[in-house]
Amino acid sequence: MNNMKNIKKAVIAMGLCLGFASCNDFFEVYPLNEIVLEKYYTEENDIKSVVNSCYAGMENPDFINRVAAWGEIRSDNLSEGSGVANDETQVLRENILPNTKYADWSSIYTVINRCNIVLYYAPLVYERDPNYTESEMRANIAEVKAIRALCYFYLVRTFRNVPFVVDASIDDKQVYKVPASSFDVILDYLIADLESIREDAVRKYPLEVDNTSRFTRYSISALLADLYLWKGDYDNCIAHCDRVIDFKKEHYEEELELRGNSLDIALFNEIPLIQEQRTGATWSGNSTSQIFGEGNSFESIFELNYVDDQSQANTYVSNYYGSSSTTIGQFSATPFLYENAATGANTLFKRTDCRYLGFMTASGTLYGISKYAASMVQFNTPTATGTTAPTVSSSRRSRNFANWIVYRLSDVVLMKAEALVQQVSANESDSTFNATQNMQTALRLVGATYNRANNLGKNSADTLKYSEHASTVATMESLVLAERQRELMFEGKRWFDLLRMARRQGNNQELINHVIKKQKSNTNAIRIRLTSIDGLYFPYSEKELKLNTELKQNPAYKTDETSTITE
Repeated sequence: MNNMKNIKKAVIAMGLCLGFASCNDFFEVYPLNEIVLEKYYTEENDIKSVVNSCYAGMENPDFINRVAAWGEIRSDNLSEGSGVANDETQVLRENILPNTKYADWSSIYTVINRCNIVLYYAPLVYERDPNYTESEMRANIAEVKAIRALCYFYLVRTFRNVPFVVDASIDDKQVYKVPASSFDVILDYLIADLESIREDAVRKYPLEVDNTSRFTRYSISALLADLYLWKGDYDNCIAHCDRVIDFKKEHYEEELELRGNSLDIALFNEIPLIQEQRTGATWSGNSTSQIFGEGNSFESIFELNYVDDQSQANTYVSNYYGSSSTTIGQFSATPFLYENAATGANTLFKRTDCRYLGFMTASGTLYGISKYAASMVQFNTPTATGTTAPTVSSSRRSRNFANWIVYRLSDVVLMKAEALVQQVSANESDSTFNATQNMQTALRLVGATYNRANNLGKNSADTLKYSEHASTVATMESLVLAERQRELMFEGKRWFDLLRMARRQGNNQELINHVIKKQKSNTNAIRIRLTSIDGLYFPYSEKELKLNTELKQNPAYKTDETSTITE
């Protein structure tokens, strides 16, 4: 049984806390009964049960429905689908108010507090239980610090400045009215915290599924690479990307030795990726089916692992991307992503690109999202000629247990490409800096995912030409951004990519030009609303402002009753 999914241990822990009204109360972000807790935390399994509950908290529908939507719903990837609810409709139309459910962050802070509980009690249990070794304690601490960092990373990218709490709520005397800390202060703390514990994390777990569903040294490096990318520290971003890529290359060599010619992983510009079309096959859809249909694939670095015999389901995918009975969920792919791809006239996808076929499906005037919602997709490999898209055969999930990928190899490869391009921009005045080498390497990294999607093997000539894409920083930035959209669409990444670009550029115009494409009305008002950097972040919820009087509302949502916040 997968330890990550073993919620029973967490339930036992909750049941032992006799002073609580219900099991759910045990881990809420409220003061806990210190006497009961002190008596409970006596052995290794007590700590491990709470570590498991941290992962379980991220799989909770309230958690996944927030973080997945925060990274996608405001982007140019999503439009209104079938039976879309009012909250989602308003956010899709950029009519965001403090009473939207997407301003509610309580499920994220619940997980943060569980992590803080582990950090408080693990050293005490280490002193009490001789079977709980120092290395096990340090590994548990590394895991929950990574989970906590990921939670705060979602929060700051969504709200910018948020209350930053690193102490567990274990004492009735604690004060919980906390002012917001700034984006940059929190980012710097998370980086330093993760760097201090990365080597304490497990390198490889005995159970293979745990290597993708629990934090390891390499998934922590993926998170650090992302944090450094947002900080603008491109040297360290690249260093952590290389740690992940090198680890996956080692993994590939192990798989190659074990499986030989039956291995459906190949090197694309020296990056090992699952082939879209298996060797000898005439059909495509293999990589999409393995990565998003089956889950826990070779390319996965960290994903939330839903098990169909557990009570929690991934309702984000079933509600918003569709289920076995609904090709169209509450969200539809924005038409420009799919339209005219079959004729070769689409601005984002070439006709030979398998991703528009594997990730989306046409259904009348709407475009359903197949990524995650389908357990398998298969289609004839698209060719460079013709005007009709190949027929896609797919199996929609009968149960709502799609895994949710947080980091995978393609994401890390494209992070490195972005960082390499930004290094060129940052070193324009340095005549000793080898800009050409950076641009060539970045182009080859983009080419890895691009070639895989277009079924170009290691012996094929790249169709991405240096003269077209890498001759200037601007053209290469556009290529990386477009490839991240093609490769990572619907994975909770696109809005954050656009936001990172806007922060780096110091203005929102390019972001606005992207996201306005999906709007059907009120485009001038939306442009004005998004011109301010404040407007790119969500408001604090009305409920939270009442509970925490130290919080001051984002000025983009300011009313006469609220004050402004500062960066």
